[in-house]
Amino acid sequence: MRIATWNVNSIKMRLEPVLAWLKTANVDVLLLQEIKCETVNFPAMEFKSAGYESHALGQKAYNGVAIVSRHKIENVLEHLPEAGTDTQSRYIEASVNGVRVASIYLPNGNPLGGEKFEYKLAWLKRLQKHAAKLLQDETPVVLGGDYNVIPEATDVYDPKNWENDALFHPLSRGAFRELTALGFTEAFRALHPQKKHAYTFWDYQAGSWQRDNGLRIDHFLLSPEATDRLTNCFIDRTPRGQEKASDHTPVVVEMRN
Repeated sequence: MRIATWNVNSIKMRLEPVLAWLKTANVDVLLLQEIKCETVNFPAMEFKSAGYESHALGQKAYNGVAIVSRHKIENVLEHLPEAGTDTQSRYIEASVNGVRVASIYLPNGNPLGGEKFEYKLAWLKRLQKHAAKLLQDETPVVLGGDYNVIPEATDVYDPKNWENDALFHPLSRGAFRELTALGFTEAFRALHPQKKHAYTFWDYQAGSWQRDNGLRIDHFLLSPEATDRLTNCFIDRTPRGQEKASDHTPVVVEMRN
């Protein structure tokens, strides 16, 4: 089973390259973030014509997540539990071919010291609580998406320059580590513990792509049952170098059936 995650930074803008990538990537499930459209405007028919069903949780102009799958999408959960008045479209979860998958778009959190950073940390706490419950089912769980967290110094081109950013703040990184401490495995680093320049995001500004000034902020967290089936995890940089590219590129995880 091959599952990919991709922050497309507007599905309306990237639909053509996303569909083209699906033709060659041979993925069973694609987790999308930042679709930036209302649910009713998600291009479900275009994906259906390509052989994929979909379930989107959209929001006008920003945020938004979706699951696109060759297999039936069942038992969908929209939003993290205990969302309260939080209506931002950042989490969608479903069962696909015996695996519980989630598409996650975690808050950015900048600037530090304000409401946005507090919201990020609170959202991470809710994710931790829900993730712990998912582990109790003892079924394969794959939590993929744009976590907006740089886990370690090797995951950013200039660690010193990012010390005062919410993506690299010790509290953000610590909350991410708490997810793995629950029993989840960070798939890419489990297979490539020393790999450098393994980035998933390059800003549009200052020639970041051309200079390879990137960040690794898109991750897969796997439950023990999913980790037992893990065979590969890699970053496909090709889409980032194409025209009309998202500032993120896909990450792909492969598991035995």
